[in-house]
Amino acid sequence: MRDQVDVVIVGAGFAGMYAIHTLRGLGLSVRCFDVASDVGGTWYWNRYPGARCDVPSLEYSYSFDAELEQEWEWSERYAPQPEILTYAGHVADRFDLRRDITFETRVDDVVWDEATSRWHVGTDGGHALAARFVVMATGCLSNANRPDITGADDFAGVTAHTGAWPHDGLDVAGKRVGVIGTGSSAIQSIPILAEAAEHLTVFQRTATYSVPALNRPLSDDEVADIKGRYPAFRDANRQQTGAFGSENGRVDAAVADRGVETVVADLEHRWNEVGGFAVLGVANDFVLDPESNAIAAQFVRDKIAGLVDDPDTARKLQPDQVIGCKRLVLDSGYYETFNRPNVDLVHLPDEPIRRITATGVEVGDGDDTAREVELDVLVYATGFDAMTGALLGIDPVGRDGLPLSDAWAAGPTNYLGLQVPGFPNMFTVTGPGSPSVLTNMIMSIEQHIEWIGAAIAAIDAEALTTIEPTPEAADRWVGHVNAIADFTLFPQCNSWYLGANIPGKTRVFMPLLGFPDYVTECDRVVAAGYEGFARA
Repeated sequence: MRDQVDVVIVGAGFAGMYAIHTLRGLGLSVRCFDVASDVGGTWYWNRYPGARCDVPSLEYSYSFDAELEQEWEWSERYAPQPEILTYAGHVADRFDLRRDITFETRVDDVVWDEATSRWHVGTDGGHALAARFVVMATGCLSNANRPDITGADDFAGVTAHTGAWPHDGLDVAGKRVGVIGTGSSAIQSIPILAEAAEHLTVFQRTATYSVPALNRPLSDDEVADIKGRYPAFRDANRQQTGAFGSENGRVDAAVADRGVETVVADLEHRWNEVGGFAVLGVANDFVLDPESNAIAAQFVRDKIAGLVDDPDTARKLQPDQVIGCKRLVLDSGYYETFNRPNVDLVHLPDEPIRRITATGVEVGDGDDTAREVELDVLVYATGFDAMTGALLGIDPVGRDGLPLSDAWAAGPTNYLGLQVPGFPNMFTVTGPGSPSVLTNMIMSIEQHIEWIGAAIAAIDAEALTTIEPTPEAADRWVGHVNAIADFTLFPQCNSWYLGANIPGKTRVFMPLLGFPDYVTECDRVVAAGYEGFARA
């Protein structure tokens, strides 16, 4: 006998928590499952040294409850992981969310039963449920990418992945440490690891653009100012392309309109005095026009050259792709770390990894140039199978026994980033086809969960049973998402936005650019009687 429930929620991160709160408020019965031992989602797992959010704390927070906004105190401009996790725990306590969450339990079976119009959900803990709806709050950056490197299992030292960091920490004091990868988690952790390690070797495949975070404690006056006008502040942020940064001085003018000298002077000011994503907010065509982009790219390359003492190392750290087509990284002393005598850079295009051995990593472009970098600790900072990895890891089975992996064999097809054709009553939160990872995720999460709640309420009010998108609507939406991307420079990079970091993954630009226009379209679809959805 299966337990009957209105909604099963998979994942207890910020999306899953808000889903519990919202759907409970509609009078629905909910059950949530998470493989972690507590709430927090990606912030539960990403405990590597230096982990922090790249969206300002006063913006990367829930907006649905005014009292919550006022009572919580953030300490820094960009909150560190422990503080974000504490915040998640506070929200769970405040709204009594844990009573509907089963932790340390993996959902491994999600199958649509046509006869009952229910989702049959099973877990590795033996739970068997029948749910009217399933909300996949599995996270966009939750499925750690572990590259298939020859000999990886042979390493006799300690290994760790930044996306699944040991919860009791990792002592690297006096150790020889290697870090594979130079994305966000590497750039945040490398300066801290270098301070403790006897020696640190960074294995870089592709150089990354990073700008100073200029993180700092928040002043009482700054916090009081925002809290005194939070509703207007939030509304202004929702009108931004990324749903944050309304006060970072973004200039709505092209480089040609402002003049190159003015743009470069503004870049210089923001690099030194402002920091964060605002550094590139000096023109509105950096990701649209190659010539404008080249100005910003060269500015950052010149900065790298000035920060790194060794010219050869500086050259290797300078990216050669356009800036912004991969997620810009915010750092605290990353480039300067390579001036330390205990830090080396292995540039993999010159010296590719041949294999991992019991004692380290062997690199070289031929037998005569092969050498081993001896290590005690090996850190994989190799990112995630983003946006689709966690969903495909569960691989729900929809109508006619169709697995999601087959439905998405040619790339993810998802209408509004919310639903997949052939998978009735299954909602994806910040899924492919939504602004998701190009935004302040909490704002996107709130918008999605509220839309999902309203859709379920409409189904019940109209005595209907199911909602799912038509294949035609989903195909048109995928075309729209990619047409918007093609208008920009984003597709020019082999980024995880395209799934290019995962061997064999179909290359499709997954997130949609532009939060305000997306929200407008979601609202229009509802006003048009859920246009593009089949409801029965």
